[in-house]
Amino acid sequence: MKRAALLPLVALAACTAPPADEARAPSSQPPLAREAARIVPERRFTTVDYLIVDKSERLMVAYAGGQPVKAWRGLQFGDAPQGHKQFEGDERTPEGRYVIEGRNPGSAYHLSLKVSYPNAEDRAFARAQGRSPGGDIFLHGQPNSLPFGRVPGDWTDGCIALSNAEIEELWRIVPDGTVIEIRP
Repeated sequence: MKRAALLPLVALAACTAPPADEARAPSSQPPLAREAARIVPERRFTTVDYLIVDKSERLMVAYAGGQPVKAWRGLQFGDAPQGHKQFEGDERTPEGRYVIEGRNPGSAYHLSLKVSYPNAEDRAFARAQGRSPGGDIFLHGQPNSLPFGRVPGDWTDGCIALSNAEIEELWRIVPDGTVIEIRP
């Protein structure tokens, strides 16, 4: 008798929404935005081990131990933000997998983290075209000559610019050797 009374409750429970930890962001969101929505603010971390930049979303998500831990929005890119950097002076931000290979506290921009562009493939492509691939691609803050705020729009020569407060945070949590994946 008790079993028959529980059957309607079990059927009703099957129709409810999934538990909060199983809920996903709406699929209408871009993929990296869904990852950013998974960030748990209370998750503790001191360093990150992977960065993903999505140029079309103007979003960077940092990962620690495979979990998204921090997101930055409103990134600024080169004057020609669409497409992969191929040549020196093309004003594009690279796309692909690189690493953070150094830092410059004396940068002309508020701190900078060097991206390992160009890689062997980038150099080979440019060489085949008789051109230079360029280099000196960084994550950095705003120009030191700017008294406050942000330069509007895309303005770098191919770097990824953030606010000064954001680059200070990255400086603390991104060790040299961290992988950075830059997506179109």
